[in-house]
Order: sequence, then C-alpha cells, then structure tokens
Amino acid sequence: MTEYLKNYMNYIDQRLVQAASQAELDEIMREHKDKIAFMQHERIVHFLVTMMFALVLAIFIIGLLMTQNILLTILITIIIVLLGFYIKHYYFLENTVQEMYRVYDRILSKMKEMS
Repeated sequence: MTEYLKNYMNYIDQRLVQAASQAELDEIMREHKDKIAFMQHERIVHFLVTMMFALVLAIFIIGLLMTQNILLTILITIIIVLLGFYIKHYYFLENTVQEMYRVYDRILSKMKEMS
C-alpha cells in the first residue's frame, strides 16, 4: 500500500502539471476524489485494527499483572511489535490522505485559473 500511494501521488502531480484543459482537470478531479474515498476507507480500517491491537495489548497486560504468567510476556512482546508496525502504517496513511487533500486544493486552484 505504501508504494502504491507514493506512485499515485507522483502520478497525480505529473498529470496536474501537464493538464492543459478543463476536461483534463475534471477527469483528474474525478479520479482523485475516488482515490481519496478509497484511502479514507483504508485509513479507518487501519485505525480500527490499531485500536483493536491496543485493546488486546491492554487485556494481556492486565492478565500478566493478575496471573504473573511468563508466557503472557511473549504474547505481549509480539503484540507490541505488531502494534508498532500498525501505528507506523496508520501514520503514513494519515499523512498521505492529508497530502491528498492539499492536492485536491491545488486541482481546484488550477480549475479556477483555467476558467
């Protein structure tokens, strides 16, 4: 997903620079709105998964404190590692969607300039 988004952002920037007509900008805008919607959905799903992992981590930590079972330490370590990766990916998605909003604004500005 990371590579896909980076490639898309480069692609949309190039198309926006090369756009020479209102029809091209309309097409870019339609495509970009669809991508924003997809990425917002992706961001929400990753947020929910991240929160689920955080909840599971809290439950296992409480379990460890109550039972002193050393095997829970292994599970907690695995969950912390997974949670770290999910947070990193969610951070990337959040920043990319915000960048997509800025590109949307640039498209609108260019549309106003052409009209």
